[in-house]
Amino acid sequence: MTDEVQRSTFNVQRSGDVEEGVGTQGLIFNEPLLFDQGSKGRVGCTLPECDVPELKPERLLPRKLLRRDIPGFPELSEVEVVRHFTRLSQHNYGVDLGFYPLGSCTMKYNPKINEEVWRLPGFSQAHPYQPQSLIQGALELMYELETFLAEISGMERVSLQPAAGAQGEILGMMLIRAYLESKGSPRKRVLIPDSSHGTNPASAAICGYQCVQIKSGPRGRIEPQAVADMMDEDVAAIMITNPNTLGLFEDQIADIAKIVHAKGGQVYCDGANLNAIIGISRPGDVGVDVLHFNMHKTFAVPHGGGGPGAGPVGLKAHLAPFIPIPVVEKKGKRFVLNEDLPSSIGRVRAFYGNFAALVRAYAYIRSLGPSGLRRVAEVAVLNANYIMNQLKDTYHLPYDKFCKHECVFSDARQLPHGVQTLDIAKRLMDYGFHPPTIYFPLIVRGAMMIEPTETESKETLDQFIAAMKRIAEEAERDPELVRSAPHKTKVSRLDEVKAARQPNLRWKGKAPRLP
Repeated sequence: MTDEVQRSTFNVQRSGDVEEGVGTQGLIFNEPLLFDQGSKGRVGCTLPECDVPELKPERLLPRKLLRRDIPGFPELSEVEVVRHFTRLSQHNYGVDLGFYPLGSCTMKYNPKINEEVWRLPGFSQAHPYQPQSLIQGALELMYELETFLAEISGMERVSLQPAAGAQGEILGMMLIRAYLESKGSPRKRVLIPDSSHGTNPASAAICGYQCVQIKSGPRGRIEPQAVADMMDEDVAAIMITNPNTLGLFEDQIADIAKIVHAKGGQVYCDGANLNAIIGISRPGDVGVDVLHFNMHKTFAVPHGGGGPGAGPVGLKAHLAPFIPIPVVEKKGKRFVLNEDLPSSIGRVRAFYGNFAALVRAYAYIRSLGPSGLRRVAEVAVLNANYIMNQLKDTYHLPYDKFCKHECVFSDARQLPHGVQTLDIAKRLMDYGFHPPTIYFPLIVRGAMMIEPTETESKETLDQFIAAMKRIAEEAERDPELVRSAPHKTKVSRLDEVKAARQPNLRWKGKAPRLP
């Protein structure tokens, strides 16, 4: 390892300057599997005596299905189990540890008050089979959340059932198909911009539609004339993301909607980037017929292991007869679940959706209020434009326009030195930052998609900017340093293609044999 690599650091000072030699790798454990730990007879728990009559196992199961023990099963103490999983957790990176500049994914801090509200016993211990008379509070929350989301988006109704944004997309297209079928024909094609999320064409295809790509114009936006040239009576809908994945607002969406509606089509809006316009622009006011909300993006519901998520769908009144059942309605002072909707497409999720995610989102909306939600968009846009303007002299900016929630750079200035986007992303890890989204959107070659979100401070942004500038300097001075990164992570650079195509999922120890 060279002296330069040894001096490289992932600890960036609060001043925004990247100092060499001030970081430390700390303790990194090479944690073995549980099966490689412990010893025979070691126990990590004691159970109280059984307070109900015991039955011999033979009375419950056939003898051939019974076993006294599990050969090879690990036997460990409590402290061994706790340390094992705690060490594994330290191998992970999360939003509570640092900045997550993933463009399009909106990985922002989740306020802990949302978790406190969800853990209230009346919510967290409610059973989905409880009678409606005993879950009036839960039904009222869902009723109010639907009202809030409808007001925020400019829609007339909202379904809270979908479990994620992708399922919300499918529901939106199912609603469009059901509506068009009621008019005599579901039609055949769906128009999708070349900058769309990959789930958009997938959702349309699952619903039986042929996907037709629309190329973005020179401003990085969809041009109305391009839509007019492709729009006919066989087109069911256009799926448009606004702001789009370049971080640019589709400023002609109202004209596009008029063109689509004139031919009897529908306008679907991918609401993944709603945090950039919330409280400022309502999709329903510019002709959008249906859109999905990403609760884990806009409304601070945890991603991934902190999930599950939720992807409610807002829709205009003409699509309301097809909304999934059951729907929450208010009858006098009581809230009820109505399943008597003859034209409904049916259920898309068990019970009422992912209720835990809905409670968290409700708490987020109530804690911020209208002015706070607008401030979310204002700060998200401010942060993104700050990063864009600070880095555009260092990295190539394909669309030098005022952006919304994110900005997209490319590696065009680093390529002459043999440094690519992937190298820059890997080197960022040495400076303590999670890499941004890379190689998306596909219309930008070597894309680096950066979204700071509204939860990051100027100090954090300055540290990230300083690290990105230092990496650009390294790419010119010592490109091999960048190409061989990361150097300070638990493992060095992996062969990602081989890992994807030839994953090694085998345990190298003595595997337990189960009868």
